[in-house]
Formats: sequence, structure tokens, C-alpha cells
Amino acid sequence: MRNRQKTTGSAALVSATILVAALISGVGRAQQTEETVVRNHITVTQADLDAAAAIRYSSFHVMAAGIPGAKEKARALNEENARRAAEFEGRTLEPEAAKPKATLLQPYFYPADVVKGAAKAATVASAVNHAVYINLPSKTTVAQEWGDPEGFLNDLFKSTFIHLTDQYTGSTTDNYTVGANASATYALYAGGNVIYEHELWAIVHGVIISNPKDYGTGTGHIYHLFLPNGTDTCFDETAECYSPDNFDDWVFCAYHDEVQFKDIGTVLFTVQPYQNVDGCAVHQPSPNGKLVDSTDSVLGHETFETITDWDPPNGYTNQTSLDLQFAEIADECQPLTDDNGDFLVPTFKINGKKYAVQLMYSNNYHACAAQP
Repeated sequence: MRNRQKTTGSAALVSATILVAALISGVGRAQQTEETVVRNHITVTQADLDAAAAIRYSSFHVMAAGIPGAKEKARALNEENARRAAEFEGRTLEPEAAKPKATLLQPYFYPADVVKGAAKAATVASAVNHAVYINLPSKTTVAQEWGDPEGFLNDLFKSTFIHLTDQYTGSTTDNYTVGANASATYALYAGGNVIYEHELWAIVHGVIISNPKDYGTGTGHIYHLFLPNGTDTCFDETAECYSPDNFDDWVFCAYHDEVQFKDIGTVLFTVQPYQNVDGCAVHQPSPNGKLVDSTDSVLGHETFETITDWDPPNGYTNQTSLDLQFAEIADECQPLTDDNGDFLVPTFKINGKKYAVQLMYSNNYHACAAQP
């Protein structure tokens, strides 16, 4: 069973070491995951600790796990985040937020269509994506632990699938790329297996300030934080977790987050726990195996949602249905599960390679789709 003791922050953060790595331009996919070049080694400093502690605002959105009760808990968590974000901005959620908008009534009403949450929707028209591998076990490669998420992102960004987001961002060019990655070694508190949201803030802060040339801030950069098998993650002082070893607290498979640091500004990132577990995995057989396709399906879910709603719910969310309120474009297409809780996703080609990953919601088709 996992240790649920709360970290004190200072002891854990100061002992954390970040091993920052960058890909060599033009290397093959196998080299991207197994022959990463380590540029430098960085210990989390007091500045990283202070930066994480000083954060006053963050906004997140979770993907529900495929287990009984998780969908309802995830919806409540996302709605609570929306209320908290509204209060921080000095406003209250309109009680009519779940009612159909007039723009959706002509010529038909589609209850799953998503709409802007703000006059200028929080969307990402272009971004460099960075993988951050946390606590890679010794004598284990990235490929063995997570598959090839950077290879998947490269295929996704070269495919027609990614252009499904054009209808939301207003951009039609290939504006998403994979940039410098990183690895991080982080000492969990008291030998436990839980890493908390504020600790992830400190890690991503440490990565960025280690080399601002490679790791930028603002909406032009998205960080994907990968956690190894056996590591749980929870929101601070809550029982809302990724915790396959504790069903009572298990709510989500992954989430995307936006934080505002005082010193470096806005940072966007996704949290990608180990997905090769029943409740987050994809149904088998799949073309690349359970580890690879499960990792990639959830990574795709969070990448699309970060692009279309990086500051939840100020991007595109559902505001037309009580059942789907605040759902993002990947939530609406999250498939049914088999008896083990594994998602029944379709198989299709992305940049010429077959993947088993979920679809995304398109207002153009009023349905889940794999194309613009």
C-alpha cells in the first residue's frame, strides 16, 4: 500500500535532483528514448522551493479513470476548479452556464458542442512540447517504462489529426513541435510513493530555469511530466489522486495544469502517470502493445485539451449540457471500458503509423473524429 503522508515541502524539494537532458536534432526515434544526451545535473534550489510556495493561482482539468465512481468524482473536481478560478478572477459562475447557448440553436442543437469560456478563448495556436521523465528506474530505459511518447507526439504533430484543433485555435499551419526533453530524479517523502502537485511545480520550475534557451514559458511551451510505474500523484491536501493501489482515492488517469510563477510567468504542463494499469490502459490487442498505446492515448487526450483549453474553463468546454458541463474535447470522446476498466479505443493511422488512441470532439462534425 502507498504511503499517504503529506510532504512538508522543504525536505523533499531540497533533496530533489533534476537531470536535464536534450535531444540531438535529427536523431532517430530509438535514439530519442534510449540515447538521450544529458546536458547538466541540477539540484532543486531554495529559489525553486520559494517559486512553488509562492504560487497563488493554478488551473487544472483531470481525465477520469475508467473505474466505478471516478467519472462523477472527476466531474466534481473539474467543476470545483472552475468555481475556484472564477473566484480568483473576481467573478462568479453564471447559474445559466449549463443552459444551451443561442449560437448552438441554429439550425440544430448539439448538446456535446463546446463553446468559448472567455471572449478570447484560452487556446494554444503553436507550442514546443517537452517531455520530462521523472525518477526513471535504474537500468531501465524510457522505452521500457513509457514506450515512445516523443515519437508519438512527432507523428501527431505531422498528421491531419492534430488539425482537428484548427476550428478552435483559428490556425491551420503545422505549429506544434517536439523540443528539448529532460529527466528528473526526485526523492519522495519518507520512502513513500506519492508526489504532490506543488512538488511537480517545483520540478518544472527547476527544469525551465536550468536552461531558459531550451525551456521556455508562456503558451508557446507545453511540458509533459511522466511518472514511473508505482508512483501515485495527488492534489495537495486532498484525496483526489491517481492511485491504482488505493481505489478509494483514485479519481483520474492524468491532468493538465496551468500555473503562474512570480518569477518566470505562466507555465503549461500535463501530468502523465503510468498508464499500463487497468482503469487507464487501452483494451488489447492493440498495434503497439498495451504500454505504448495506453501511454499515447492518454498523452493525446491531455495534449489536445491543453491546446483547446489551457486555462480551464476559459478555453473550449461544454456549457450546453448538465451531464457534460465543463467537459473538454477529449473528455467527450473518452470511450467505454471493458470489464477490466480498459478503454475501448479505435485503431487508426497517425502520420502513416497505426495507433490505438481515443478520438477528439469536433464541433464541425458534431461528433468524435480523427480528422479536421
